[in-house]
Amino acid sequence: MSQINSLFVTRLYRAALSDHGPAIDPMDLEASCYSIAEDDGAGQKWCEENGYPGYTSYASLTDLPWRFPIFADLVASLDAHVAAFAEDLEFDLEGKALTLEDIWINILPEGGMHASHIHPHSVISGTTYVAMPGGASALKLEDPRSARMMAAPARRKEAREELRTFVYARPQVGDVLLWESWLRHEVPMNMSEEDRISVSFNYGWG
Repeated sequence: MSQINSLFVTRLYRAALSDHGPAIDPMDLEASCYSIAEDDGAGQKWCEENGYPGYTSYASLTDLPWRFPIFADLVASLDAHVAAFAEDLEFDLEGKALTLEDIWINILPEGGMHASHIHPHSVISGTTYVAMPGGASALKLEDPRSARMMAAPARRKEAREELRTFVYARPQVGDVLLWESWLRHEVPMNMSEEDRISVSFNYGWG
């Protein structure tokens, strides 16, 4: 009898942010994101100069947990989620914890998108979702072997999720998604008239 095994699995962690750490009111987090964006002149300037749709604090604010208590609470929660994911991945961390490297706000208006990318020099990356109006885009994840598939035919549309070239993860407000930082991903165009708001982050080791 033949045997078929799944090898070299790519893991995607999904949980409610509230499963770990301090309770965080999504409305308070959303209000904080807008307040920070309004006051962050350097971030607004960077977005304008670089043709970035909407707003991101990635290039301007590196100390959100220090500046705003709600982000300190958020990091406490994320630390626990990342530790749980690292355990699932069976990482040998040699007694060291994965630690936050950076955390930033993303506010994508109608028509905004994030092109396909990875997060070099990090171990685990992720996003927690603050506002996901109807029509807001999912997170699009790409099979990391795509460049090596050469003459492989396309998958059937009804193929099992683990065999698809692209997987669309549709988060809800309050969800946290984690993946290994080498996993290529993107945010397709926001088709909603309302803002899609998220907070993204990277964790490193060593």
